[in-house]
Amino acid sequence: MAESVKSDGKGDDRIENLIAARKSLKLSLEKSKSLGLALKKAGPILDEMKQRLPSLEAAVRPIRADKEALVAAGGHINRAIGPAAAVLKVFDAVHGLEKSLLSDPRNDLPGYLSVIKRLEEALRFLGDNCGLAIQWLEDIVEYLEDNVMADERHLLNLKKSLKGLRELQSDDERAHLDGGLLNAALDKLEGEFWRLLTEHSVPLPMPSSSTLGEQAVIAPSQLPVSVIHKLQAILGRLRTNNRLEKCISIYVEVRSSNVRASLQALDLDYLEISIAEFNDVQSIEGYIAQWGKHLEFAVKHLFEAEYKLCNDVFERLGLDVWMGCFSKIAAQAGILAFLQFGKTVTESKKDPIKLLKLLDIFASLNKLRLDFNRLFGGAACIEIQNLTRDLIRRVIDGAAEIFWELLVQVELQRQIPPPPDGNVPILVSIITEYCNKLLGDNYKPILSQVLVIHRSWKHEKFQERILVGEVLNIIKAIELNLETWTKAYEDTILANLFAMNNHYHLYKHLKGTKVGDLLGDSWFKEHEQCKDYYATIFLRDSWGKLPGHLSREGLILFSGGRATARDLVKKRLKTFNEAFDEMYKKQSSWVVPDRDLREKICQQIVQAVVPIYRSYMQNYGPLVEQDGSSNKYAKYSVQALEQMLSSLFLPKPGRYASFKGRQLSDKFNNGVADLRRTTSAVV
Repeated sequence: MAESVKSDGKGDDRIENLIAARKSLKLSLEKSKSLGLALKKAGPILDEMKQRLPSLEAAVRPIRADKEALVAAGGHINRAIGPAAAVLKVFDAVHGLEKSLLSDPRNDLPGYLSVIKRLEEALRFLGDNCGLAIQWLEDIVEYLEDNVMADERHLLNLKKSLKGLRELQSDDERAHLDGGLLNAALDKLEGEFWRLLTEHSVPLPMPSSSTLGEQAVIAPSQLPVSVIHKLQAILGRLRTNNRLEKCISIYVEVRSSNVRASLQALDLDYLEISIAEFNDVQSIEGYIAQWGKHLEFAVKHLFEAEYKLCNDVFERLGLDVWMGCFSKIAAQAGILAFLQFGKTVTESKKDPIKLLKLLDIFASLNKLRLDFNRLFGGAACIEIQNLTRDLIRRVIDGAAEIFWELLVQVELQRQIPPPPDGNVPILVSIITEYCNKLLGDNYKPILSQVLVIHRSWKHEKFQERILVGEVLNIIKAIELNLETWTKAYEDTILANLFAMNNHYHLYKHLKGTKVGDLLGDSWFKEHEQCKDYYATIFLRDSWGKLPGHLSREGLILFSGGRATARDLVKKRLKTFNEAFDEMYKKQSSWVVPDRDLREKICQQIVQAVVPIYRSYMQNYGPLVEQDGSSNKYAKYSVQALEQMLSSLFLPKPGRYASFKGRQLSDKFNNGVADLRRTTSAVV
């Protein structure tokens, strides 16, 4: 029993041990399970720690660095941060100006210019100090890298950023420091410059070409002083930023357009005429007269005003700038067109009237000589100077050439047949009036000056007596021409009429003139006597013979009866009518161009014929009037006869030419006129 009890006690112990082992095992399993869960959670944490180790290592690297290096790093960093912070502060200030600079300058131009100046100063500071700040930052990066005091990746990023900033320091990229804000502001200034000019540039109300010179002309008003000051202020800021060229272009465009608008009322289309568009100077004679007035007006009023205005606006920029600006305005506004027209005239055909027109051009240019020298004398106006000098040389050469060839021209006309109607040849009418003009008060001083200059170019002297002598030689050549032409007529009666016409023409058109004073009274007396002589011979040999056909011989003492008397009257009237008809038919195409001379010669013819015809018809007309065929014999009434004779020698339309007639010759060849033309050249 005792053994049994003892045996039972051992069994209980085993059970308890098993239970304890079971609990222990269960607890171990639970701990293993918890440890597994803990290990499972620790994996990601370890991975995260593994990833953070490099940065932690970099963070603690300065701690591991040399103590002296760590102490020195603070000074380097402080020196780099100061300039960089100042640069960043200025950048912030630049962005603070953006709103003001993108506004309209017209609202407050002085304020706008002040803001631009502040922006320029800020950009100048950035340009001067960005490089310094970058240099300090590069130094600290290099120091950190050398002493292994920073993460390599961070240092690499810093180097890339600093490299980009360094590139912005180049001249080409420095303008981008403000993001283009300064350029945008300067664009607005240029726009304001254009607005101020256009709003205050008003074309001058111009008189018409017909009234030009008849009234006082007021020069266009200058721009208001306040506007000039604004333009100067704008130019100052643009000049600082090397932006002058566009403003100068704007100024030239606006002001030259304003001058052209002022000139439009003068109708200057003729300035564009080409040499191919007209035959001779006469066809554009009116334009040449206008040209001188228009040029004087343009120079003295329009270009003078522009010259002064350019000086006012651009004076602070220097002489070269404002003179260059003015020269462009003058060229674009039309001064070159004026000079080109003058050149076109010099290239036209040569004729006597061209000489006078060339002298007119020279007079106009000479009158404006001082103005041209002052306005266009600068180096910037070299094109205008060259064209002006070329025009003056062409005018002087052309005028001198025509003048010295006049005598040869007149002499060569001698071989041309005289007018078939006994009229005054164009040559005579032109040359007489022409010589009067050349020695008149208007043209003689100009021609003398032209010839003096022309001779001086050849190193020759000119005296006034040479001019006078040449004109008198031309008159003498005309007289020789008249003698030759008078002898050339086959009909001596027509020759007498021609001589009468031309001697009277010389007498009337030269008496009381400068040329006439040089010729003297005896010269005029001789031509007056010649005129009277040829008029008497003409009347005697033509109409003076008609009354002889109305002889009364045999009628008074005739005793053969009425029928015989009638037959004799018929015969004599028939003879008279036939002679009258033939003479009238021939002379009805003849011309006496001067009205006073024509009326006088017609009156003399009437007095020579009509009284005798009236008396004859009163006495013997009744003998034939009763006859059925009386119209054959009493052909003209006294009134009809007188009317017919009084209407003789009338000029035909278009036949008689004054000084403004056609040119003497079509061309000159090697200084001598080509005179191979028809008879109409003289007629």
